[in-house]
Amino acid sequence: MRTGTIAITGRPNVGKSTLLNRLIGAKVSITSRKAQTTRHRILGVRTDEVAQYVFLDTPGFQTRHRNLLNRAMNRAVTDALASADVALLVVDAAGLKPEDEAVMALLPKGHPVVLAINKSDQQKNQNSLLVVADRASKLAHFDAIVPVSAKTGKNEEGLLAALAEHLPEGVPMYEADTLTDRPERFLAAEMIREKVFRLSGEEIPYGCEVVIDKFELDGNLRRIYATILVDRPGHKSILVGAGGEKMKRIGTEARVDMEKLFGGKVFLELWVKVKGGWADSAAMLRSLGYQ
Repeated sequence: MRTGTIAITGRPNVGKSTLLNRLIGAKVSITSRKAQTTRHRILGVRTDEVAQYVFLDTPGFQTRHRNLLNRAMNRAVTDALASADVALLVVDAAGLKPEDEAVMALLPKGHPVVLAINKSDQQKNQNSLLVVADRASKLAHFDAIVPVSAKTGKNEEGLLAALAEHLPEGVPMYEADTLTDRPERFLAAEMIREKVFRLSGEEIPYGCEVVIDKFELDGNLRRIYATILVDRPGHKSILVGAGGEKMKRIGTEARVDMEKLFGGKVFLELWVKVKGGWADSAAMLRSLGYQ
């Protein structure tokens, strides 16, 4: 059997996390249309009769922002690429950008690299895929180039076959039913943060983080108490909303996703706290799980 690690990398907003969730058949990595949605390295596992694929979903490589949080996110990218058996670079079928070229410069030499051209189903002129593939091939070496759609699953099997070909032979690293190595406490915080990203304006998400204050398991019921940290006092009032309506919606949608993934009822209580400068505090970032 083939088994190994695959680092999923690319610029922000090309669909890396959506692709991971599609490939493993469960939502373990949060998604939104905003950059910085993925901040941690997320491990996802798929096991079939051919191989065990251990995917490492990495943050979008940051080229514009340089606070401590962004530097920690970029380290997660480079560390995953250096340690993985295969690199999976995801680009947008609409065309390459300078940020894509910055990520290509990070691709490890001597490691297999597969290029996934995502959102290929959205291109009316399929010749545009050839343009993207040709330009990418002039910038880096790829062992395989596969057009895919993370949203619809188009050519999923073709991508898996290309990846399996370059995985080393060996015994599986995880049990066959394993989906991720992340604990429920971490997944709960991520699902809350996803709803903040999706339901708030452009400015708030980048200055927010979620802390799980208490996680209690009572039979099949999970009681979760969490705090959403924001960078400025004005962000708190926006996030809470008139009469607490926005916070109520964030909590409701996060709870529904948790119950679906955890397979049991969830009681969720949320608070908002102002913590200015958290993204540039080394001690705070360590406490939040950033290296």
